[in-house]
Amino acid sequence: MNDRYDAGYGADGGAPYELVGYDEYGRPVYRQAADQQNQQNQQNQQYDGYQQQGYGYDPYGTGGHQQPSYDPYGTGTGAPQQSQAPSYDSYDPYGTRQDGQGGQGVHGAPYDPYGQTAHTGQQPRVTEQTAHIPQQPGPADDEQALDGPAPEYRTEQFAFVEEPDGDSEDVIDWMKFTENRTERREEAKRRARSRIVALVVVLALVAAGGVGYLWYAGKLPGLSDSGSGTGTTTAAGAQKRDVIVVHLHDTTNGGTATALLVDNTTTEQGTTVLLPNSLALTADDGTTTTLAKSVEDDGSEGTRTALDTVLGTAIEGTWRLDTPFLLTLVDLVGNIEVDTDTDVPDPDAAKKGEAPLVRKGEGQTLSGKMAVAYATHRGPGEDQNAQLERFGQVLHGVLRKLTSDPDAATVTIQTLGQIIEPPLTDKDLGSFLARLSDRAKGGDHKSALLPVQDDGTLTAQASDSVVKDVLGGTAKSPDPDAAVSVSVRNATGVEDRTEKARVVLLNGGFTFRKAGTAAAEATSKVVYADAADKENATEVAKTLGLPAGSVTKGEVSANARVSVVLGQDYEPGS
Repeated sequence: MNDRYDAGYGADGGAPYELVGYDEYGRPVYRQAADQQNQQNQQNQQYDGYQQQGYGYDPYGTGGHQQPSYDPYGTGTGAPQQSQAPSYDSYDPYGTRQDGQGGQGVHGAPYDPYGQTAHTGQQPRVTEQTAHIPQQPGPADDEQALDGPAPEYRTEQFAFVEEPDGDSEDVIDWMKFTENRTERREEAKRRARSRIVALVVVLALVAAGGVGYLWYAGKLPGLSDSGSGTGTTTAAGAQKRDVIVVHLHDTTNGGTATALLVDNTTTEQGTTVLLPNSLALTADDGTTTTLAKSVEDDGSEGTRTALDTVLGTAIEGTWRLDTPFLLTLVDLVGNIEVDTDTDVPDPDAAKKGEAPLVRKGEGQTLSGKMAVAYATHRGPGEDQNAQLERFGQVLHGVLRKLTSDPDAATVTIQTLGQIIEPPLTDKDLGSFLARLSDRAKGGDHKSALLPVQDDGTLTAQASDSVVKDVLGGTAKSPDPDAAVSVSVRNATGVEDRTEKARVVLLNGGFTFRKAGTAAAEATSKVVYADAADKENATEVAKTLGLPAGSVTKGEVSANARVSVVLGQDYEPGS
């Protein structure tokens, strides 16, 4: 807004301003009074003129019988005017008309809006400075006539009007759009960099894992065993294996069958290692025994420790699988398929010659009862290894039908209702069998028979393919040179003679093996099979107090270098 200048308003301590007229736009024009006294005198003359005319407005109330002619700008005239009022209908403020109707006073004088003419004639222009309103240009002739310095304006004389811009919202929206697009670009670049970094890290981990696996498997060039040529020995020793021993107990006919379930997590191969009952083990008391006797006499814990010693393995637990539990397990998995090698008669058949329970052939479907009959069958004149291999076939068929889900496999084991011997648990056994099941379904599971000599010992040449490659161990059969193994059969008719003979032989530095009892015989016998053991047989006879004539060459029992049959002529302590 514009600050209004009133008459008498002073600026910077100067003289007051006075109204001098209006411009062509009807805006008031002010000037600064040069001299207060001159102004007063001039006003007095004007008012006197008004009074002399006898009409007009008397602002100071001086009175007069005549009204002077109204002079709104105070210019005044020397001669009295007619008392006739001017015609405002023909008002010409600039005196441009000459027809007498406008632009002239009552007496025809031109209209002087700025009071430049006096009543007696042209008056000289008083030196003055016309004030200009802010935001209002002054008359051009006045600006050119200014001689003094330009007036100074104060802050309060100005007002700033904020004009709304109709395009401001569009500008803001455009700025927001540009900013958002820039942010999206930066975010996309940042995500791309993150993906590249993650990809590089994953590739590095994969490469490191691959190199680690090759190193762990012994397949890196230059790290394999130089003597083997292929690095098989080093790789087999570095592989990680999980091993569980399973004992099948025939609760109907008696006897046991043993196998090792091996999961090689490095090569992702599964193997069932079949262990003959004649395998020579070292008993808890230091004597030599067989696997079958160890299972019956020493139980699970003692047998597991003896197997670790002989095979160089680390068996994690024992799974005792009685034939009733095997029957239930096969039924739970929904029968199995086996390539049978013989006909198996039905043990519950009333008469001989009836149809066999299991027929020989490929892809035979076996129920629980049929699987048990096939796994425990041993035909007339057959070696125990034949029955052991059938047991291995049944285990392979069970693994192929068992679920590969660890939790579901655990539920299956728990459904059997059997007691799992510590440290093995239901969950451990279920998870272990689930992994082997996955191997069997993928064709990565096989069975292998551990080669054992007649005396139950292992040779490096015969057992390398199983002990080293499959088990990753080293054969440690009892040293034949450390102690002579002697099997003793009691034929005296007195039960305690066997124990007395055991004590005598152990004190003499021999290894004792119990061979059971037999029908009473009158004389004792000491038998050796190898000529190199003749001297050892003679020493055994002396230790037992038997005559030298009792020593003879013949067949000896398995896992023994000398066999003794105690007759009624044997006298302990003699």
